Amino acid sequence: MSARESYFYHLLSTRVGKLQNHLFLGSAAVLLLFTIAHPAQGQTTISASTVQLNVGLLNLLPQPTTTDPPGSFKHVQPSDFDPGKTYLVQSSWLSGMGCPTNASIAVPNTNFTGVAYTMSLPPDPACTTGDPNDQHNEGLLLVKTGPTNNFASATAELINVKGIALTELGYDIRKYGPTTHLGPLGSHCGAGAPRFDIVTTTDFFFVGCSSPPPDFETPGDGWIRLRWGGNAPLMGFSATTFTVEQITGTVQRIVIVFDEGTDTGPDFFGAAILDNIDVNGTLVGEGSVTAN
Repeated sequence: MSARESYFYHLLSTRVGKLQNHLFLGSAAVLLLFTIAHPAQGQTTISASTVQLNVGLLNLLPQPTTTDPPGSFKHVQPSDFDPGKTYLVQSSWLSGMGCPTNASIAVPNTNFTGVAYTMSLPPDPACTTGDPNDQHNEGLLLVKTGPTNNFASATAELINVKGIALTELGYDIRKYGPTTHLGPLGSHCGAGAPRFDIVTTTDFFFVGCSSPPPDFETPGDGWIRLRWGGNAPLMGFSATTFTVEQITGTVQRIVIVFDEGTDTGPDFFGAAILDNIDVNGTLVGEGSVTAN
């Protein structure tokens, strides 16, 4: 551990309790240290400080509110965590940014003064299935401009997942399809972002875009579909063992977090566009426009 990490770890250790006693730890130092301690791609173990920081971030985010029955996942609520008002992060659903599943294109008339007719656009091979409620081809934009250690992140809360047994997670990510999720083209797909932060009744887990690697990857033309679990055991980094373990217990909360900035490769892009957020096979591909 570097001198810088040691300093922030000292701050952390004076403010947080044991993970086993309280899954939501409170400390502002938590998020800052996590930004300098992400797991590397392909890494199978993590440090205690990284785990504590990941859990601490969830404590800093407000609890979701819902009136729907528990377990009826159908909404992903974006929000910006930016206590310093840096205005360098953004999270929002936006029309026209999603993976085209049931889209159409307009063909102009001969004078180019209007639309002659519309025709169906073949779906991207990565997203032949999608959210049937998405009528405007929405995509989830996650942005962090500037350095990773800025105390800010783009987030998206998965609503009504409390009480379920988790078997599958995933999303479609806007990247040049013929390459893999590790390619430098298109959206950022790092070890730490975009990631799922998952709290269950037995442990805290997180699943990064490239670490642990996805179990299934479907390339398309401009998108890649990534899935963890499904026909394989759903694995994630465990807060108890600091290694990749099968995700167990009943879900209490799931949040997508994007906190890697333009100083993080391989793309140095600082942004990702996601669609069709997958929980146990249910896809959500539309939601609130929260851009400010």
